[in-house]
Amino acid sequence: MSSANNNISNRGGLFSTPLNDTQLGQLQQTVSQLSSQQLAWVSGYFWGLSQSQTDGSANVAPSPVVAAQPAGKLTIIYASQTGNAKSVAEALEHEAQAQGLPVQIFDASDYKGKDLAKETHVVIVASTNGEGEAPDNALELHEFLQSKKAPKLPNLQYGVIGLGDSSYEFFCQTGKDFDAFLSKLGAKPFLERVDCDVDYDVPAADWRQKALDILKESLSAGQGEVVQLPVAQAGGSSVEYTKQKPYTAALLTSQKITGRDSGKDVRHVEIDLEGSGITYQPGDALGVWYENDPELASQILSSVGLSGVESVDVDGESISIHSALIHQFEITSSNPQFVSRVAELSDSDVLKGLTEDKNKLREYSSNTQIIDVLKDATVKLSADELVGLLRRLTPRLYSIASSQSEVDEEVHLTVGLVEYDQDGEVRQGGASGFLTRRLEEGESVKVFIEHNNNFKLPQDDATPIIMVGPGTGIAPFRSFIQERDNRGASGENWLFFGDRTFTQDFLYQVEWQKYLKSGVLTHMDVAFSRDQAEKVYVQHRILEKAEQVWQWLQNGAYVYVCGDATHMAKDVHEALITIAEQQGGLGREQAEEYINELRKAKRYQRDVY
Repeated sequence: MSSANNNISNRGGLFSTPLNDTQLGQLQQTVSQLSSQQLAWVSGYFWGLSQSQTDGSANVAPSPVVAAQPAGKLTIIYASQTGNAKSVAEALEHEAQAQGLPVQIFDASDYKGKDLAKETHVVIVASTNGEGEAPDNALELHEFLQSKKAPKLPNLQYGVIGLGDSSYEFFCQTGKDFDAFLSKLGAKPFLERVDCDVDYDVPAADWRQKALDILKESLSAGQGEVVQLPVAQAGGSSVEYTKQKPYTAALLTSQKITGRDSGKDVRHVEIDLEGSGITYQPGDALGVWYENDPELASQILSSVGLSGVESVDVDGESISIHSALIHQFEITSSNPQFVSRVAELSDSDVLKGLTEDKNKLREYSSNTQIIDVLKDATVKLSADELVGLLRRLTPRLYSIASSQSEVDEEVHLTVGLVEYDQDGEVRQGGASGFLTRRLEEGESVKVFIEHNNNFKLPQDDATPIIMVGPGTGIAPFRSFIQERDNRGASGENWLFFGDRTFTQDFLYQVEWQKYLKSGVLTHMDVAFSRDQAEKVYVQHRILEKAEQVWQWLQNGAYVYVCGDATHMAKDVHEALITIAEQQGGLGREQAEEYINELRKAKRYQRDVY
């Protein structure tokens, strides 16, 4: 070390230090006594301290708090598809910061699995896709932890929050997977995993509180006293609207865009965001807090022997049971737990028979609304018993069908009304019925933006894109094309669209024709399943253009799929594998790996439901 110029060597050469020799010696002596975890924390501590001082000033941020030196840090990793897991992870991060705990947060796609060996405490918040699949941003980490490259983790303590929907067979499977992977690698859970259903707010918050109580002890086991850095506050006075604090907007338009003789009622919905300051990007979703149908609430109450004036306590407030069913609880979609509890309370042989077969129970629950479950069983309930059976109301997420560069302070949706006949009575979806039938133009609706970083246009405007969006799955691609048009993007755009009939169900037909004519849309292939004797779907059109699709992929094209997860998305996925086999000359395994690598590289993105 040269005292003449105060330089310290590093791998890349030399860098200058403002410390003198005495200070450097003291620092090196101290550093040599610290573990890698303590070094990581100290580096963050000194960086934070530097941000609270101006250059050359000795003034530190006011009112420091005394705390024990942390022995390690908390690392939070979120595996999120639509943003729910991300919001839970961020809530934990903020709560940890407020309690003075050293904490870092990572998108799973940005976290290197091998770094788990350097961690002391990790929390993974994981959503589950479709049939037990990991979210796209977690595919690589999920795969890595099952591989031979995964490190042994005897010194790691961890916790897992799983998010899912118990109506699906593989409930919270990704969370269960991460729990099993970490345990197999020798890590120890500091708190048992929690599996949260669609109404996850309360159980997730309870788990976070328990976790922080444990972590405060674990991460404060060091000796000595240090200054706890103040939690950074967001600058500016702008309000951020969230699921918990939605924006009250006004409905501008709800216009039917399917034909008079169509078997579907699909609406183009426009919502006013003027003055809100809300911004969004193509690929994001709009969260909609809806109100249930008052008439349906009355029918449910009558079926269990209640008048509607009975009071219940909801979040510490006493309200009528009728009001609670309209504003606070899910009263349309059923679920296996609800059916099972009603079966017990009613002693119904029909429902009890269903509960003995999980597959039949799941199928019945997903196809039968709450009012019809109650009609299949004679049961009298108190107001408290009824709300004890119901899930809390949760917002519906709709893919945004507009680019803000095109529509400014508006947001557009493409909403398909869920409506069918049940024993001579009309049944409607809760949110779709609210937006398309019960909400009048000019009336209020509470909304928020759910950012989706796993469904985004490529940064390079020259990149070609292939979009597959049958039915209302067309929504985000309307936003994509509007955005590419406004940006003057040079990349080619290819759209595959499908529905039932050309004359009745060609959503936004005039707009697509305009984009084709202007050249913004390079190709458009359509599949109208009922316009010929043999049904034709988007996957068939993709296979018909296999050679061209493969050439686009070889040229770096991104592929986007939006819509039905149960059938369409699987069939399109299989079509892509087939193309890789036939056009790329790959074996089945190699073709599957090729498509999987596209997903990891974010060149194959899906927004399916």
